[in-house]
Amino acid sequence: MIRANHFVLTRTAAALALTLTLAACATSAFETPDASFKGRVNVVETPLIVAGTDVKLAGRDFKPGQQVTVTVGNTALTSTPATVGTDGTFRTQFKVPASAEVGSHSLVVNATKPAAALVVPLKVSPNLPLSGQTAFDLKSAKLPSGLYQAAYSAKVDRVFVTAASGRPPITQTQLLKVNPQTLAVEATATPTAAPAQAPRAPAPGAAPAAPRDPGLFAVYGVGVDDANGTVWVTNTRQNTVAVYNQADLKLVKQFEPGAAPHARDVIIDTKAGKAYVSTVSKDIAVFDTKTLTQLKSITIATSVVGGPGQGGEDRGFNTMSLALDSANSKLYTVSMATNEAAVIDTRSDKVEKVFVLEGAKSASGVDVDPRTQRLLVASQGSDNLLIVDLATGKVLHDVKVGAGALNVAFDPVKSLVYVNNRAADTMTVVDLNGKIVANLPAGSFPNHAVIDGKGGVFSVNKARGADDAKGDHIAYIKPR
Repeated sequence: MIRANHFVLTRTAAALALTLTLAACATSAFETPDASFKGRVNVVETPLIVAGTDVKLAGRDFKPGQQVTVTVGNTALTSTPATVGTDGTFRTQFKVPASAEVGSHSLVVNATKPAAALVVPLKVSPNLPLSGQTAFDLKSAKLPSGLYQAAYSAKVDRVFVTAASGRPPITQTQLLKVNPQTLAVEATATPTAAPAQAPRAPAPGAAPAAPRDPGLFAVYGVGVDDANGTVWVTNTRQNTVAVYNQADLKLVKQFEPGAAPHARDVIIDTKAGKAYVSTVSKDIAVFDTKTLTQLKSITIATSVVGGPGQGGEDRGFNTMSLALDSANSKLYTVSMATNEAAVIDTRSDKVEKVFVLEGAKSASGVDVDPRTQRLLVASQGSDNLLIVDLATGKVLHDVKVGAGALNVAFDPVKSLVYVNNRAADTMTVVDLNGKIVANLPAGSFPNHAVIDGKGGVFSVNKARGADDAKGDHIAYIKPR
């Protein structure tokens, strides 16, 4: 979706952890520093960084003739300086040492004549080999392009999948109804046209711009309501949600734009009769699933010292994936911005507690095991799965699973955790003791997973381009 699945989507730069901190400074020769330095550096043509990877860097907005080197600690990573061209750009490359530790490392990009430097956090991801494939049955099928999420209905024994491609105006988007045995598409629904958006402010002296055409109400997140026979989807780009009929995929209700800002995930609590929608902000939007009306949103305050209202500059709690323990009336979510988890009572829609997830960076995926009261968290920035004791908030197991760990699904039948590693193209299977049971191939950009309640899991993935044979598939995985 737009924030994490587009996701993530769209999430290559985040997976590489290239948030730049710029600082003009003098070199060891104490040259006069360049006070107007605005240089930037990006990793290019290197989709996955593990130990031994050749990393290519491209710089721009440097001064022509500058000499650029890259170091980490006291070690030079580039054997010879790169020379900045007349257009202010340069390219260089280095090899990540085979002994490099997994995690974030601080590179220093030094320039001379005039002197300046950039500090670049560079993430080295785990390089987990494939394993355990013989212990699982796996089947897959090609679906339309732009797959985002899947939801399984136990009542009708069908999988509902969302797909959307491109940028506004979106013209290719569908809600799909898939047979779980054959993985064949049985029905599709194309969303209606979205209303025109206000034009961007024109440049000084320019003529007023025309209203922007957003295209269709593209669908991204999806959840099923078996009590009312409906499917809920998020229209992320229009900041709202829509409801379709499970039987024929006819539109039941399209909520107005703005009902759920930057809507991401939607999950249905049939016991409470509510739909919960994460909004990539501090709020969870809430809807009545019977009357199809919007209720009061749930606001989550960060527990991080220095957060909003405390003199900090962070954005506060930033809701991502949602997990439900309906039997115990609990809703869970995690924050990408502050790396926290929140526990919500669905009877009152009150936040019970918020706690920090030690070892998580860019937390995005969440699920829960109600029996053992374990929270399961996948984090894109730290490439790991955290298994957390909900009673204490203590991390019981920190499992390095693969680059860009995006979403997680827990199967209570086999007590196995399935993690989609979006940048590594794998799905890692872990038990509740933190042991890796298998690391399975998952196609390009595995984006989302959902259990079927029968010991298996469905996974959907995206594509690296129109000719990607491993992209845009739905897969069913089950232990033998």
